Amino acid sequence: MDHLLDGAPWRRLAIIGDSLAEGLGDPSPGYADASWADRLASALRRVRPDLAYLNLGRRHLRAAQVRDQQLHEALEFRPDLVSVVCGGNDMMMPDYDPVVVEAELDALVAPFREMGADVFLFTIQDITAVFPEQLGRGSLRQRIEALNERVRMVAQRRGALVVDMASHPTRADRESFSADMIHASRRGHAVLASATVSCLAGHLAARAVTPQDA
Repeated sequence: MDHLLDGAPWRRLAIIGDSLAEGLGDPSPGYADASWADRLASALRRVRPDLAYLNLGRRHLRAAQVRDQQLHEALEFRPDLVSVVCGGNDMMMPDYDPVVVEAELDALVAPFREMGADVFLFTIQDITAVFPEQLGRGSLRQRIEALNERVRMVAQRRGALVVDMASHPTRADRESFSADMIHASRRGHAVLASATVSCLAGHLAARAVTPQDA
């Protein structure tokens, strides 16, 4: 997987967000106890041994709290590659408003893009498809779809990347989830890391194409 990042220019990786950013997840047999973000940092360090890595992710935070508690410190870190991972906790609340979440995501992504950093976000899997006997509620599915739509809108507006887990081949793999049926297991984190590397590699390949080659 690491060879896909050959030539990667990034030297300062920042992760901000909620429990997915923090790296919560149950153990999985045969998989290292490592989050997707730690795996990504390790992969980048094989290309850039001097990579600086900051992960501010904390569980339970809503998007506005991520902005209030993490944005300033992350900006001071001066990253050139950033992941913004939040909105899922908002989605589970009675007062969930996709428009409000979109505004918060935009406020998180915009300053990093303005400083020239590459930013990537995630769409999330439909957990009602993975656990229909427990979570098969149409309203939750609609909330997930609305969040993913807003993530894509922010990414398009700001020129950010999207790691599209909503359509990933493992989206219905129960072993990729923890017992709480929400967080990724260590297997799931390995999948997230692989998908992220593939997304970044695609970005590098696209950026390498010059007008003469196009």
